[in-house]
Amino acid sequence: MTADPLPRGQIEDRLAQLPGWALEDDGITRTYRLGSHFAAAALTTHIAQVQDELNHHSDLTLGYDTVRLAVRTHSADGAITALDLDLAARIEQLAPAHGAH
Repeated sequence: MTADPLPRGQIEDRLAQLPGWALEDDGITRTYRLGSHFAAAALTTHIAQVQDELNHHSDLTLGYDTVRLAVRTHSADGAITALDLDLAARIEQLAPAHGAH
């Protein structure tokens, strides 16, 4: 699946609705803090399931009690697309159930 890159203004407007997400190095990023390593691993697994559902896989890094995402669309030469922001929105919906902040 390919997607068209979004203009910077549109990216910034959508990011304003996604607390904690930031525009960084031509991608969007977010780091979640959790109460334990187990909670962070569970969130990572849940994010991987959503990525598979959307067929859109971002860089996902598990730390001791953190989960970090760096999202961009590889099929759009690494640009930010609506798919990236849709993935971020889905993750924002599921993260609180894991105690992420």
